[in-house]
Amino acid sequence: MFESTGAEVAFLLARLLFGGVLAFMGVNHFMNTESMVGYAEFKRLPAPRLSVLGSGGLLVFGGLSIISGILPAVGAGALALFLFVSAVTIHDFWNAKGEGAQTEMTGFLKNVTMAAGALVFLVMAAAPWPYAVTITI
Repeated sequence: MFESTGAEVAFLLARLLFGGVLAFMGVNHFMNTESMVGYAEFKRLPAPRLSVLGSGGLLVFGGLSIISGILPAVGAGALALFLFVSAVTIHDFWNAKGEGAQTEMTGFLKNVTMAAGALVFLVMAAAPWPYAVTITI
């Protein structure tokens, strides 16, 4: 799978970028909990604080899982599900008005795109990853 020149390094770079951004997004949930809880309340999520902290933990776990290769199928699958669900529930641009609609559409498209990326890593989890710790279940 990684026979072509530079494929192993390119895959590692993809893991670092994708997983790093998601892990950073998760850390942001912990650094800005109060404002995110307020937004979750505005969106009428159940248990807003728990939702923010739980999703932050999921993003950190999933991102580090992709970077390290530790339980990559679990991490990628959890990320794909979370990103799709949050796209629909949090970034419901079809219910927003004015400039808020554009902001929510951008968030929706970002989450759907990142969910697709997570699905690619989920598929790739069946193969051995170069430069990875490689712990699977």
